[in-house]
Amino acid sequence: MFEQLSLFGNLGGPTISEPYTVSQLTGHIKRIINGDPLLGDVWVEGEVSNFSRASSGHCYFTLKDAGAQVGCVMWRNVADAQDYLPASGDLALAHGNVSVYEAGGRYQFYVDRIQPAGVGNLYLEFERLKAKLEAEGLFAPERKRPLPPLPRRIGIVTSPTAAALRDILNVLGRRYPLAEVVLSPTQVQGDDAPPQIVAAIEALNERGGIDVIIIARGGGSLEDLWAFNDERVARAVAASHIPTVCGVGHETDFSLADFAADVRAPTPSAAAELVAPDRAELRAHVTVLADTLASILRGEVEERRWKLAEQVRALKHLSPEAQLTQARQRVDDLTGKAEAAIRHSLTLHRERLRGLSGRLAGVSPLGTLERGYAVVRHRETSAVVRSVAQVAPGDGLDVRVSDGTFETEVKQPGEPRG
Repeated sequence: MFEQLSLFGNLGGPTISEPYTVSQLTGHIKRIINGDPLLGDVWVEGEVSNFSRASSGHCYFTLKDAGAQVGCVMWRNVADAQDYLPASGDLALAHGNVSVYEAGGRYQFYVDRIQPAGVGNLYLEFERLKAKLEAEGLFAPERKRPLPPLPRRIGIVTSPTAAALRDILNVLGRRYPLAEVVLSPTQVQGDDAPPQIVAAIEALNERGGIDVIIIARGGGSLEDLWAFNDERVARAVAASHIPTVCGVGHETDFSLADFAADVRAPTPSAAAELVAPDRAELRAHVTVLADTLASILRGEVEERRWKLAEQVRALKHLSPEAQLTQARQRVDDLTGKAEAAIRHSLTLHRERLRGLSGRLAGVSPLGTLERGYAVVRHRETSAVVRSVAQVAPGDGLDVRVSDGTFETEVKQPGEPRG
């Protein structure tokens, strides 16, 4: 027996002459099984028996056929993600890896996916197409485009009678009623569905004015959702020049259309939430922006007002108004001085005139006349008579005295007066 164990010499344990512990033996078997790539990714079909779910949530059962059986384990988190959990007697197709449960000394099949055996071929086809399209780069992350933040027109590819459409419209109406919705109707199940889905996507692309497209269908079995695993549909989704959101089935359902779309949504309602902003959030955001803008404007106005006040002060300092005020005052002062000078000059001239008048009055003939003298003029020549030699008997004379003039005539001496 130990000769057959010579293969275990690389365990680093005892030599061929020494016995192996059970743990060493079991651990080596586990390493061999875990190192086999076939056993690390395998589909197994068989009848389910002894299915049970422990209080921990883990599932334990057996897959068997006419010639053998294998113990299976499905951990709680895996079981919770399944649409289908088998019952004893079901024919099931399970995927997972084979390993060794060392404490029990037996190998087990650790299941990460399970489905009724009747759809096994569909899953294999799904994996084949997924690998093919992924190798072509159809699902590459760098091809994914961001969704428009505020779509004005939303295209929907689904059945007009589907509950998915009502769910989408309810979400859009509640979150973002501003958007216009354009339905591109199509069958979403059956052999005729794939070409109709392709045509519906292409119709929205040709229509123009569509900001984002939702491709949606409610939950169902793998066969029900198979239209969205059609290669033509996946290629049409990837070829759309309009960003796409795929919301097909439930959260655990994945389709090729999901991988080809720009964004995958777990449900149709979730797809609507992804493309439509929440108007309450928008309103709050607008309020914040308005408050921020008002604050900025107030600050700007205050700053401009302060700068204006500074400029007004500078302008007043440089303004000719102050100079004009001083000049006006100076003019008033000079005017007052000029008036005073004129009054003083007038006074001087008046006094001088009075003095001159006095002097004039002293030498004026009128003054002399007032003192009893008279001015005699020859009547014919108006010459002042200063000497008797200037007159002859019979000459008429005008005699002016202080209060008037009278006439007289020259007489011969001794001649009686008339």
